[in-house]
Amino acid sequence: MKVTGKAPGAAVRITGRLTKALVRALYPPVCLVCRAPGHGDLDLCAPCRSELPWFRHGCAACARRLPDGAGPLCGTCLRRPPAFDPTRALFHYAPPVDRLIAGLKYRGRLAHGRLLGSLWADTLSVPDPLPELILPVPLHPARLRERGFNQALELARPLGQRLGVPVAPALIRRVVPTPSQQGLRGRERRNNVRQAFALSPALACAPPERVALVDDVMTTGSTAGEIARLLRRAGVGRVEVWVLARA
Repeated sequence: MKVTGKAPGAAVRITGRLTKALVRALYPPVCLVCRAPGHGDLDLCAPCRSELPWFRHGCAACARRLPDGAGPLCGTCLRRPPAFDPTRALFHYAPPVDRLIAGLKYRGRLAHGRLLGSLWADTLSVPDPLPELILPVPLHPARLRERGFNQALELARPLGQRLGVPVAPALIRRVVPTPSQQGLRGRERRNNVRQAFALSPALACAPPERVALVDDVMTTGSTAGEIARLLRRAGVGRVEVWVLARA
């Protein structure tokens, strides 16, 4: 019997599908918002999905919420254009998305990350042209050891798979263990992250033309702005910011 080189790969794919189907049969999806049966493969029911705070309208540069008909830029970005290019947000930071993100970040509920990452990948409007790299905002090593994972990386992986774009978590490092940004005002946030990041020599030696910087929440844009300035100085031509939710 002749065995082709494709047979092992096909067997792996079939086994993977069967395993996934078995897991779903034993552990059917349950909505993480209301505990009703999930819809399809998501731990989210159809009614709760329809009521999520989908991002509708905001500043073209920083995605700050704007009244209907206003824009395209907010007053802050008109006065002081940010270092990054347009911000893409999936949600406004409001219930229940805020609770799902908090569960992921502060209580280690990775199921929340899988749900949010899947929603983001499934509804992503594919940019043209694509970024050459997806760069998750890093955690300081001490915070990473404490938390056990980087939520930005967990969210970036499904996006990279969806687009076929490499996710490169090692190219940006957080070198200063800055305090949490929660509760800080705009100027305090900017001071808090100043000189908190460094780029890998590999990126600085061969900067890509276009990158997407991925994070879970944008509040003032201070973190994205600090990293974008580093990337610009290194020679990156376009820095888009992709955030799951805009506060």
